[in-house]
Amino acid sequence: MKKTNASILIIDDQEDILFASKMFLKKHFENIFTLNNPKLVVELLAKNTIDVVLLDMNYRIGFEDGKEGLYLLKEIKTLSPKTVVILMTAFGKVETAVEGLKAGAFDYILKPWENEKLLSVVKQAVDISRKEQKKSNPAEPIDSFFIGHSDVIKKAYSLADKVAKTDANVLILGENGTGKFVLAYHIFNQSERKNAPFIHVDLGSLNSNIFESELFGYAKGAFTDAKADTPGRFEMAQNGTIFLDEIGNVPLHLQSKLLQIIQTKTVTRLGESKPRPLNVRIITATNLNLKQEVADKNFREDLYYRINTMEIVLPPLRERNEDKVPLAEYLLQKMITKYERDEIIFDKKVIEQIEKHAWNGNIREMENRIERAVILCENNHITVSDLDLEQITVYEENPEDIQLSAIEKATVERALLKNNNNISKTADELGLSRGALYRRLEKYNINTN
Repeated sequence: MKKTNASILIIDDQEDILFASKMFLKKHFENIFTLNNPKLVVELLAKNTIDVVLLDMNYRIGFEDGKEGLYLLKEIKTLSPKTVVILMTAFGKVETAVEGLKAGAFDYILKPWENEKLLSVVKQAVDISRKEQKKSNPAEPIDSFFIGHSDVIKKAYSLADKVAKTDANVLILGENGTGKFVLAYHIFNQSERKNAPFIHVDLGSLNSNIFESELFGYAKGAFTDAKADTPGRFEMAQNGTIFLDEIGNVPLHLQSKLLQIIQTKTVTRLGESKPRPLNVRIITATNLNLKQEVADKNFREDLYYRINTMEIVLPPLRERNEDKVPLAEYLLQKMITKYERDEIIFDKKVIEQIEKHAWNGNIREMENRIERAVILCENNHITVSDLDLEQITVYEENPEDIQLSAIEKATVERALLKNNNNISKTADELGLSRGALYRRLEKYNINTN
């Protein structure tokens, strides 16, 4: 029987699971990788092209909520968008598995599995991965995206291009959904470090209990589940770039540890005493007003100046009126390609609504609405009902007088109201993890009862 030329990665902390699945799947697929330590997935994906990942959802003894699996799913989809992920769980937590499907997983299987079922799902996932790869245009730059024509966005990208050629630390400010990750990757891709690793860390969804082990790494035996020496995210970014997203949400007591790494350019793994030298470019981002956070004693002033050699502000869509329609057309073409649809156009009234809508969720909101419309539209025309925008809202205040934190609070409150205070639905709509949303509810003293 001829094997399928595909690369499969299996991630599980149980050696018997890894052995059994590898022995079975290697009869059908050319390359099988296994990992018993999920922390090493970033390093492996940086060095290998993986078609399908079989991802266990629980790794720590006594923890069966699947949160680690969901976090890893997000990391994998960020690092390798065309890799198809299948979730595995032994506990039949269907609710968590469904949450994983919403977050981008292809399917899930329960352990112990039937081999025929496993093979069928993996084959389907490989087919999906192949289709996604065919959609890619090899001639298109890896960071091809819509910038726009407005002066404010051109100014931001002009600054980015200038600072990219240096090793200066960059702080990117902007509301949720304005494209901070895209800008960070653009800076990396224009830099001298573009052939080295780019490591993205979502600090907003990183539990404070695993903050140090995740970022700094640990030695074997440093704590109960430390089964092997493991590098942290800073070491994985060696000679490259680390992007620390949502840095404004790092608790005050952990900010000093970040500061020490930046100042000394070394990192010390948990359980070790000898610091390891680092050669890493640091890009950070937040949707908070860090100057105000410093004034309120929520953010260290010395850390603020360390990360802020160059500050770049990404404007919200309401300050880019001339870019709204061209951006919508760009996103429409993107979704047409994704869903393999025939040519689709916006109705005239839709164009008017796009121009007038406040787009409080910025590019992310527009992309979600257009994707939904492409799925629902008939006769290759997107109507107002297909786009399903809420009542048009605009800011009456001068945008320059609005604090980013006030805008974020209002956005969270609107999303909660729309979803009847359902935390999971609200988090999904805002593009946040449940943990990140809970931190915002606490920060802004928002009551969901």
